[in-house]
Amino acid sequence: MPLNERSSLSEVLKDFSAVVVTGGSSGIGKSFIKLIENLRVDLFICNLSRRIPETISPELKLRHVACDFSQSGQVKTGVEAVLSLLNREVPEGRVLLINNSGYGSYGPFLEADLCAELGILEVNIRAVVEITGLLLPTLKARGGAIINVASTAAFQPTPLMATYGASKAFVLHWSLALREELRVSGLPVLAVCPGPTSTGFAARAGVKSGSAPGGRGVTPDDVAKISLQALAAGRGLVVCGWKNCLVAAFASVLPKSWAAALAMRLIGRTQPAEVVK
Repeated sequence: MPLNERSSLSEVLKDFSAVVVTGGSSGIGKSFIKLIENLRVDLFICNLSRRIPETISPELKLRHVACDFSQSGQVKTGVEAVLSLLNREVPEGRVLLINNSGYGSYGPFLEADLCAELGILEVNIRAVVEITGLLLPTLKARGGAIINVASTAAFQPTPLMATYGASKAFVLHWSLALREELRVSGLPVLAVCPGPTSTGFAARAGVKSGSAPGGRGVTPDDVAKISLQALAAGRGLVVCGWKNCLVAAFASVLPKSWAAALAMRLIGRTQPAEVVK
C-alpha cells in the first residue's frame, strides 16, 4: 500500500477505539479486518459471525462472538456479548459498526428453497436493522459511525436473484434514510455498493465462479479501502468501481419495468454452479 494512501486511511481510524463487524470470517468482512490490522493493529475489533476469522495476526485485538443471524434470538444475544466486551475492554471512544453479513441465491423463485429465501431476509434485512438498533444508543453516547454493505443489485429489480436484490435495495434506502435522521447527532451512515466480487458469495448462491455479469469487478480488499475513503469524505453512498458506477447510474434512470427486463436478460446468462456428485 502506498505511504500516502496508508496515511490517509489511518487518519480515518485514528479517533475510533473499537470496530464491530459482522461476517468477518470471509470475503469483504475479512478484508475490513485485514485492512484495520494493517492500519491500526491496536484497534479493538469484535467479529459477529458463525465462524472465527482465520489467518489473522495474533497481535490483533480481535474478539469473536459466534452468531448465526438466520436463527431467531441469536442476534440479541450476540450484541449483548459485544456490548459486554466493549464495556469491559474499551469503555470509552468512538465505535465503528460495519454491517457486512449477507448472502443470496440464484434461480427462479418458483424453484427456490423457501426457507433459504426467508433466511436471506433474516440475514440481509432483519439482522442489519436489529444489530444497528441495539448498538445505536452506545454509538450515540460514545460517538461513532455506521457502514452498511449493500450492493449494486440494489439499483434495479434482479430477476433470478429476486429476494437478494430486493433485500439490498432495502439496505440501501434504509441506510440513506437513517443517515438523514442521524445527521443532527453527528453520527455518519455510509451505504457501500460493491458489484460482483471474488468472495464465497457466488458459491453459496449457486452461481458458477466468474459467470455473473461484471464478475471481474473490484476485489474485497478494494471494497474495504473504498469504504474507509468514502467514510472519511463524509459520503452517504459509494459504488465501488467505475464500471459499477455506470451500471448503477444507468439502472437508476430506467423505468423499473425496463430495468427488470434488461436485468433478466443479463442475469439469465449466469451459469449455475456445477453440482459435485
